[in-house]
Amino acid sequence: MSGPEPSTPAVDKVLLSYLGLPRDYQPSPSADPVDFLLRHLRQLPPHLSSHFTALTVPKQRTTIPAIRNRRLTYVESDPPELRFEVAKATWPTLWPVRERGGKEEGKEEKEWANKEFMGSSKQHVGKLGTLLAEYEEEREAERVGTLRRQQAEQLDSLPEESEEEEEEEDEDEDDEVGANDGVEETLEDIRDTFMRVIKDRFIYGLLESIDYDKVDWDDKWDAANDRDAEEQWFDEEEESAGVPVDLSE
Repeated sequence: MSGPEPSTPAVDKVLLSYLGLPRDYQPSPSADPVDFLLRHLRQLPPHLSSHFTALTVPKQRTTIPAIRNRRLTYVESDPPELRFEVAKATWPTLWPVRERGGKEEGKEEKEWANKEFMGSSKQHVGKLGTLLAEYEEEREAERVGTLRRQQAEQLDSLPEESEEEEEEEDEDEDDEVGANDGVEETLEDIRDTFMRVIKDRFIYGLLESIDYDKVDWDDKWDAANDRDAEEQWFDEEEESAGVPVDLSE
């Protein structure tokens, strides 16, 4: 006597039912989510594909070409959170230039004080605005310092490299130094490099503190040819479903 059949997770039932696939279909959505997405992402609407947020992480999903393409299209749309000033404030440890942080925030605090306390004397308002601006800069400097310390602790916790790996890295660094001899990098060059790093890290799922779900699961970021392929898939499914079964054989 055979035992009971293993139960199918509720999410799997919904996804497989939507795609018209059998309950024992492999790869399983919950057991092999990346493989499943490789085959069926473009056939899933956002409200169903978003179930995979709990089953995968952004870095894993980078192996799916359709998701990489969506992220690239999103980056090319110039979203606010990936613009320079916002990116520098959100990921300060990736910005290589050491500078006193919180200047923009401090300016806003000062403007707020000048605007909200118009009834006070000009002298007192000026002092309050300056004080608030200084506090904001100190808070931002402390935040950046904390992030840098955390990053250093993470690096220290990584396993030590072998002597061979260290020698290879030293050689690579020497090559880079030799290639850049006599070339002085401008602030604009540093800024361009920083933005390339930010955008590349986003595409490859390596940025923290950013919403990947609104890009990875939204088919509006698919290129036109991707949407055409999806529509063709559904057309083929409908045609195959409408073909009458030949019972004469």
